[in-house]
Amino acid sequence: MKRGPIAEEEGKIEPYPTLSISLAVPSCHTRVSEKASVASYICVYIEGGPIVQEAVVSPLTAWTDFYVIIGSASAALTGLMFVVITLIAGTQGKKSDESIAAFGTPTVVHFCAPLLIAAILSAPWPMLWGASILLGLCGLGGVTYIVIVIRRARHQDTYQPVLEDWLWHTIFPLIAYAALVVAAIVLPTNPLPMLFVVATATVLLLFIGIHNAWDTVTYLVIENSRPKNGNDSSESPSV
Repeated sequence: MKRGPIAEEEGKIEPYPTLSISLAVPSCHTRVSEKASVASYICVYIEGGPIVQEAVVSPLTAWTDFYVIIGSASAALTGLMFVVITLIAGTQGKKSDESIAAFGTPTVVHFCAPLLIAAILSAPWPMLWGASILLGLCGLGGVTYIVIVIRRARHQDTYQPVLEDWLWHTIFPLIAYAALVVAAIVLPTNPLPMLFVVATATVLLLFIGIHNAWDTVTYLVIENSRPKNGNDSSESPSV
């Protein structure tokens, strides 16, 4: 702040102070950072001059449409399993709680997991670490559940799984949930590639559920179309 000019002729000082402010305004541009914790520049024009303001733009904003599609598809396909269970109930083959828990219930879980992930990443998080914690818990829960599914599949005696069953019911889901855990750990520090990892794991879980549900339906249709005898009924799996 500088005092007003001195009136040399009268020897008096200007009673009203004047302000001298210098602003160094950089060139106006827009930059969206990859990290939510790093500020981006947004241009605002006031009285003909650009003023640069800092704002935080979350990288999750660009994924909104993607997770709307994933969440909607997951919710719709979850209803498919009610149809599958109805078909299982109408079959004459041997059924057990263990086989349904090993091959039927995991498909519902794989449909619900993308729905949960879509809900987590669609929330307006101020910082990415909140979403990272929930994604990590979701991935850890999925890994733990797959271990339980493996134990159930090994102990049930209704159906003998083949290589394709082990791949789609255990190996592929385990890879998807493990990738989700890794992505959740690295997400706050390196969000851009990790969001693609989360998206890949989410789509993989969705297609695992579709494959397993379709495989179950086609198997039941083929089994029900075969002539039934005393030996066939004892060899038919529930899913």
